[in-house]
Amino acid sequence: MEMTGAKILMECLLEQGVDLVFGYPGGTILNVYDELYHYRDRITHILTAHEQGASHAADGYARSTGKVGVCLATSGPGATNLTTGIATAYMDSSPVVFITCNVTQNLIGRDAFQEVDITGIAMPITKCTYLVRDVNNLADTVREAFAIARSGRPGPVLIDIPIDVQKAKFEPVYPETVDIRGYKPSVKGNIKQVQRAAEAIRHAKKPVLCLGGGVISAGAQKEALAFAEKSQIPIVSTMMGLGIVPTEHPLYVGMIGSFGTPTANRTLAHSDLLILVGARVANRAILQPSEIGRRMKTIHIDVDPAEIGKNVDTTIPVVGDVKEVLLQLMEQDTTAQTQDIEALPKSRQAELTRELPTKPGYAHPARVIRTLGHLLNDDAILCVDVGQNQIWTCKHMTIKHGRFLTTGGLGTMGYSLPAALGAKVAAPDKQTVVVCGDGSFQMFENELSTLRNLNADVKLVMMENSVLGLVNEIQHSTYSGPFGVALDHSPDFGKLADAYGIPHGEIREDSEIEEKLKAMLASDGPYLMVCHVDPDAKTGD
Repeated sequence: MEMTGAKILMECLLEQGVDLVFGYPGGTILNVYDELYHYRDRITHILTAHEQGASHAADGYARSTGKVGVCLATSGPGATNLTTGIATAYMDSSPVVFITCNVTQNLIGRDAFQEVDITGIAMPITKCTYLVRDVNNLADTVREAFAIARSGRPGPVLIDIPIDVQKAKFEPVYPETVDIRGYKPSVKGNIKQVQRAAEAIRHAKKPVLCLGGGVISAGAQKEALAFAEKSQIPIVSTMMGLGIVPTEHPLYVGMIGSFGTPTANRTLAHSDLLILVGARVANRAILQPSEIGRRMKTIHIDVDPAEIGKNVDTTIPVVGDVKEVLLQLMEQDTTAQTQDIEALPKSRQAELTRELPTKPGYAHPARVIRTLGHLLNDDAILCVDVGQNQIWTCKHMTIKHGRFLTTGGLGTMGYSLPAALGAKVAAPDKQTVVVCGDGSFQMFENELSTLRNLNADVKLVMMENSVLGLVNEIQHSTYSGPFGVALDHSPDFGKLADAYGIPHGEIREDSEIEEKLKAMLASDGPYLMVCHVDPDAKTGD
């Protein structure tokens, strides 16, 4: 049966198991939306307040489910508004298919109204981009896009469909498999390299296992923990690796990096063997990555060969799916001769329980995060924004078996609430909480309308200090002084929540933290909790 390009797109989405899309309509995509109207009983559409919000929501959906997220946008500014979300997904390896629509092909390249080369713009920040010029190729293109997005190292793919292709008719064929020429990600690790890695582990005296976001992408959390327990190797994580193992596990010693924990950084500094698993370890994770290779041996396991050796000199590279390689390693003798491992939990526990100062009129941010962590359900989804709030949460949050969603690679302010909305609609029964600052909050406050429209049970914990906290902290310590960071004209956030019909509360003293957080978590529907934080508070406090 002949179908229009728009209908072919709907059928292909169903074929790929898509039942939910995020988007924002406009002129060039109306044929797709008209067809989506007829599929509304099978594919739910969620309208966000802004295309960037839709992109982060699709990203949050993908990260929380492991499925491919889908985001729709029109041409011109609709498409360009996606670029930050596309880059965020690319840097953090999140599988999202972005579908944009363009003017008719005879107008492409002629500066027509709302015409832009979005495939060219997005090329450096996607795994692949497609401009579909023939409806005959549309079905195969969609299948390829989903296959590429979810396989190997996951990531975003963009499809741009001109109006005339949306309207054109074709009778598609549905092959059972997708064969993409030249695209064959490695799965199994080279057995000789696996054996070399096992031998290095057996001879190590102070090995350390560093887990990154690639472990989550591969669904290898259980394997990573089993390998660490079998080998008796202390675990550190990158920011994107938080939540892979429970933060209170005796082998876990914290996040590494310039904003990491002292115990984790000391463990890494004194190591003789670093085992990197699904981690890129860029400059924020390791201040001087070039020094690592000089001071210790390194094993680097990653599905993406381009990541191996990019930042850290690698002694033993192993290219392959993280889960498969870890299973291969566990078939070998990987019992390390780890020294002083029993002292690490005590050091870590001392960090987590150290006494915090109290200042009248303010809530200590670390105390807020500690308390929140102990109150959350074991499988809660935590979405964290960028700035001091992110660092405080990374250092002090207790994560049991839930998900920790943040933007580690691009550091995108305004990510947390849209991502939380995507995660919540994917898992409505799971407790979902946002941690943000007042600066990042004002980058996504328009999505409060989406939160209200969905009546999504998402709780927002905002650190209000009337300043761009992390920039202010760095300016104080490194530059001439703070400049351009004061948020002197922020709105009354309680009144703003009222305008959207969202309940709210505030915390001004440490003594109020536990009671008010309990009340927030016990409430039905969305809630905003404003925590007044000392503007002089530092990430190391």
